[in-house]
Amino acid sequence: MALVLAPEPPLQGWLNALDSQMQRSPNFFDARPVVLDLTGIPREQQGIAEFIQLLEQRGIRIIGTEGAHPSWAGIEAWGRPMPAPAKPGRPVEIPEPQQAAPPQATAEPADAGPAAANALVIDQPVRSGQTVMFERGDVTVLGSVASGAEIMAGGSIHIYGTLRGRAIAGVGGHGGARIFCSKLQAELLAIDGVYQTADDMPSQIVGKSVQVWLDGDQMKISVME
Repeated sequence: MALVLAPEPPLQGWLNALDSQMQRSPNFFDARPVVLDLTGIPREQQGIAEFIQLLEQRGIRIIGTEGAHPSWAGIEAWGRPMPAPAKPGRPVEIPEPQQAAPPQATAEPADAGPAAANALVIDQPVRSGQTVMFERGDVTVLGSVASGAEIMAGGSIHIYGTLRGRAIAGVGGHGGARIFCSKLQAELLAIDGVYQTADDMPSQIVGKSVQVWLDGDQMKISVME
């Protein structure tokens, strides 16, 4: 699975924001392939090849580009531009509770009070290739999260089944968010930019019921009995 970076103009401002994120998680891009989605850049933009060089100087390994305009010279060094995928890998947008929910993700109020809009309940498994993003609060999955699937929440994440995919909590800078799952087999755990991959996780916690939280800039994982 490759990460996708989608820069937006002004490019210098976007780079500054990227640098701030990398300062918080300096190893996030280590050994991870990246596809650069350039569809958001206007065709008259100059210096695209130099911009990509600046990304590589930051240790970002670019394996290809999408949405590159033919008039941009010099980007061939990063491989033949990839066509736009038939099924774009954009996050699933969760509608307002009054609207119909998207396929495979059922939005239900957590209760009848004002806090209902701050929680999303998914009452079925999240399958491989699906991404669920809910930036307003917590996400609860009543089933399992398959390998290749991703849950992103502004608050905490609660998974009552097996977590085999990725769980990213605290999106938007909420360091107090937590991740809970009944059986840990995750590809990646992240809270507020601090993350651990499967290779980093102690073997004694794999397959256990765990909670995950931040202690300063360190991620802590404990087994729940």
